[in-house]
Amino acid sequence: MELILKKDVDNLGFKDDVVSVKNGYGRNFLIPQGFAALATPSAKKVLAETLKQRAYKEQKHIDEAKKQAEKLNGLDIKITAKAGAGDKLFGSITNADLADVLAKEGVEIDKKYISIAGGNIKRLGQYEATLRFHREVISTLSFDVVGEA
Repeated sequence: MELILKKDVDNLGFKDDVVSVKNGYGRNFLIPQGFAALATPSAKKVLAETLKQRAYKEQKHIDEAKKQAEKLNGLDIKITAKAGAGDKLFGSITNADLADVLAKEGVEIDKKYISIAGGNIKRLGQYEATLRFHREVISTLSFDVVGEA
């Protein structure tokens, strides 16, 4: 079943992508939730025209996302957290915590666009996160989790 996505769907595609999914997934989840519409020939023509008109506007968004990504160069991010014996944290560091630290450094990004390798962080050390500013602008950030003095 071919569908046109109306919204970004994790592990499937981005808005306005034409994707092929199994019939049940499309009919029972994507279409009723408003995530997708059937990719009929007329819908594909409308999509092609819309994408053509949006290309110029999209370039502005890409340039802005690249500027945000360039702000990461040279940033030394250290997140302080309370730690117990054996470098184990009290609680954990999540993508929301990383988003707050980046906002203080002047890089605005929503927490849902941050992916920390391995999920939540529960120990001190150096970690990497993937930040998606735009579907075409993805950067990697290394940061340290250090214990409070």
